[in-house]
This record gives sequence, structure tokens and C-alpha cells, in this order.
Amino acid sequence: MEPKGQPRVAAELPVRVWGMDADGKPFFQNATASNLSSEGALLSRIQHPLKMGEILGVQYGEKKARFEIKWVKAVALPKGFDAGVRIMPNQSVPWDEVTRKGQENPELTRRSDKRRFLRHRVQFPIVISFDDPRRAHMQCYATDIGGRGCYVETLVPLSVSTEVIITFWIDSDKIVTKGRVKTSDPAVGMGIEFIALEEQIQKRLQEYLDKMDKGFAKAATHGNQS
Repeated sequence: MEPKGQPRVAAELPVRVWGMDADGKPFFQNATASNLSSEGALLSRIQHPLKMGEILGVQYGEKKARFEIKWVKAVALPKGFDAGVRIMPNQSVPWDEVTRKGQENPELTRRSDKRRFLRHRVQFPIVISFDDPRRAHMQCYATDIGGRGCYVETLVPLSVSTEVIITFWIDSDKIVTKGRVKTSDPAVGMGIEFIALEEQIQKRLQEYLDKMDKGFAKAATHGNQS
């Protein structure tokens, strides 16, 4: 989508997206922009089929811009799609302030070709609990997950910096680790970083997710052909 090695900012922003879907029908919905750069982003949680080359409108906060769809990928969620988009000429990305601040902070940036743990759009069951046993557990699904963290869609996300206990299963093995809320988007969801997951478990989780994602993508492709 952008020149190889262009700095990207590891942030997840709630956005509004609109345009024409692959069937020529107009749509307007909430989505998430991540993998941010000064020229484009990854749009996820898209509930409509999209077509390469089409133009989308994207709004973050009060700022809007038009983007071209460079690639589309079916994901595990029902009728779910990810899309890579690039800003149209003479436009500015709505998240320019976010990318500028992120690129000034090395902890928030990375090179797109050096990311160790890719995030996968799969429905992955997890349990969120707390050190305080009086607080109710949250049985939910991570809808965007990798070896270092996940995103949970919820109307009432926890506040940033809240520490939690994350429990999940890899095959029949129960994994328990600590997490910290890194992003909190009201009425959308929250991003959680795994802060105590051993590297060998991170790698094992990543391999497990890779297999899940390939299986779902294959099933989605066959379903679209039928």
C-alpha cells in the first residue's frame, strides 16, 4: 500500500466509513483504522463486501478524507472484511496528528515489514477477570488478536491502564496471563496488551492463530464461490 519500510503507528482508532460496496449498494458504518501512516491505513470490522479500486470516505473525529481501496481480505467474522486504503491526491489523512505524534515516539512506531506478531481477525474466546474477586468476570470474544495483545468489542470498555487477567485456551491447554488496557473506545471496544505472556507462549499462540485464520479464509472463499 505504501513504499516498503514506511513508518507506521500502532494505534487503533474508531472511524466512520461510507461508500459503495462490491454490489453497488451504498453503506455507512463504524469501523476501526489501524496500522496508520501518513498515506493510508488498515480498515477492519467492515461488514460489507468491498472491491479494489473503489473510493471510500473515512471520518475520524471532525476530519474526513477520501481513500482508494488497494486490497480486500475476507476475515473470520460473518461477512467481515479488512481493507488496505490509500489517501487520494490533494487530501490529508484524518489522523495526521496521531501519526505525527506516533512517529516522534519510537515506542509507538514500527516498520511494516518488521512486525513480529501479525494480528488476526478471528473470533477467539477469552475470559477477562480481575485481581478483585468481587468483580464479575467477562466472557467474551477477542475479534483482533496476536501474540502481543487483542481487541475486544464491547459497548462499555474498561478505562485505559486498567490491569486485567486474561484466560484463553490453545487446544486443550489453559493459558492465564496479565493484560493492560491500552486503548478504550466508548461504545466500540478496547485494545488489551499482554504484559506477562512468555515468548514461547506468544509464538505458540501466533502459530495457532495463523492456522485458524487460514482455515476461515479458505472457508470464506469457498462460501463466496458457492
